[in-house]
Amino acid sequence: MFALFFACGVMASCGPTTHIVDSWRDPDVTVDTANVHKFVIAALLKNESVRRKVEDDMAALFPGKAVPSYQEFGDSLKEPDDALNARLKKEGFDGVVVMRLVNVNRSTRYVPGSYPLYYGSWRRYWAYSWGGFYDPGYYTTDRQYNVEVTVFSLRRDKLIWTANTSTIDPPNRAELFDHVSRVVLKRMKKEGFLR
Repeated sequence: MFALFFACGVMASCGPTTHIVDSWRDPDVTVDTANVHKFVIAALLKNESVRRKVEDDMAALFPGKAVPSYQEFGDSLKEPDDALNARLKKEGFDGVVVMRLVNVNRSTRYVPGSYPLYYGSWRRYWAYSWGGFYDPGYYTTDRQYNVEVTVFSLRRDKLIWTANTSTIDPPNRAELFDHVSRVVLKRMKKEGFLR
């Protein structure tokens, strides 16, 4: 239902590798996207401009259904209370989808160098090695971003789907969330959560 926004990932065609580390769904819930009225999209990020971009990019694909959290709740990322929950239900919202950056890990790895290959005779070795002299190895640092995605049903008043993702070296936060969205949407469909 409110996971429609995950289709926004289709906008990003290439880039970092994102995969789902683990996921859970309520086995009693299947969301028929045709019956979704509207839902709130919340990217819980401290950088307000990135937050708005991520939420706007997702909401633009579903006018009238996906509503960015900053438009519904204002600029504050304060904790929602019972009054806010009641207001969302009264306004006809089906649910809330929350994406948040859980952590960033750095790891260093060694990339080995290369040597010219030997091809049986000195002439082939000479010819094939001419442009490929020794290339020394080096160390590089990778950044692994872990993002959690949760889908809450307002009608049922409970969590109905969640996943933890891992992405290596995204170029920026907006692209990170685009890739997470695409991978999550694919998983939701594969699991039969979305139809």
